[in-house]
Amino acid sequence: MSETASTAQPIPVTVLTGYLGSGKTTLLNRILSEDHGRKYAVIVNEFGEIGIDNDLIVESDEEIYEMNNGCVCCTVRGDLVRVVEGLTRRKGRFDAIIVETTGLADPVPVAQTFFMDDDVRTKTQLDAVVALVDAKHLPHRLKDSREAEDQIAFADVVLLNKTDLVTADELVAVEATVRAINPHAVIHRTERAGIEISKVLDQKAFDLKRVLDGDPDFIDAAKEAQAHAHTHDHDHDHHDHACGPDCDHEHHHHNHHGEGVSPIHDVTVTSISLKGGPLEPKKFFPWIQALTQEQGPNILRLKGIIAFNDDPDRYVVQGVHMIIEGDHQRPWREDEARVSRLVFIGRQLDHEELEAGFAACAAKAKAPA
Repeated sequence: MSETASTAQPIPVTVLTGYLGSGKTTLLNRILSEDHGRKYAVIVNEFGEIGIDNDLIVESDEEIYEMNNGCVCCTVRGDLVRVVEGLTRRKGRFDAIIVETTGLADPVPVAQTFFMDDDVRTKTQLDAVVALVDAKHLPHRLKDSREAEDQIAFADVVLLNKTDLVTADELVAVEATVRAINPHAVIHRTERAGIEISKVLDQKAFDLKRVLDGDPDFIDAAKEAQAHAHTHDHDHDHHDHACGPDCDHEHHHHNHHGEGVSPIHDVTVTSISLKGGPLEPKKFFPWIQALTQEQGPNILRLKGIIAFNDDPDRYVVQGVHMIIEGDHQRPWREDEARVSRLVFIGRQLDHEELEAGFAACAAKAKAPA
């Protein structure tokens, strides 16, 4: 592939979030110092906070610090867009860009930057939001910080970190809480943020061509995950373990109200799953646009696969607050039920209202010939 062709490919961007003390600095230090054979650009809010040793820095160029493993670290003291554009103009081609939010920050505005800015969108592509969670202190964080809950709710991947500091029962309870806040995220249990970089980066969670693909029952799986806490058919000492709607291993499920484990915190974020038959596009688009404009502040994420009447292709849609986008994905297979599915994650969502609006978009059955 020629250099021109390769540089034309958008650079994937991972938004890394997590409350103070969750382990972001440990993970970022590993990315910037380990010999993993890939080139990453890490954007942090203040370079001093990350604590990179001076002997790891090869050279410094304004706010961009190059590491001896080929990665670079940049600071954001002003406009994120300006820093991203500065990175994309550099001659060295990065495998990915990682944007770290502050420990007290809501990750949504950072993610929105990669939706809204046209120049940034042509050069980069939002890949996934990754949240680090301190297994020991999460109960305290959730009591005094709405942002800590938002970070989990908005994430595609959750690193449940510092698992060595809690008991097996505490770990199950914390994971049940994470799952109650966000039933759709993939969870990895980690100690000292020890995880293969490939399980954090290049997840393609925001790629409309791949979102929800290969998981036709994702809503049913999400409902089950939300309704049940779960333990693993493994020892609790196995801390690098992925869980989500796309798990390929068995779980033991326990009802919250029975003998299972309840979340350690009364979460304020809810997940609503809607399912129906083919929809009428002339009804669906005005409804979803009006809904996101009216209730956008309460909608953290929405994702869906829509079957439109007389449309041979599946339509995928996703949104962040009031920003929504969609595209045709692939043709419906002959053996595939043409079912429309839509998931909302947010606060103060009216299930009955959403369900009624979704149902009103249903395509009318054709009269028999």
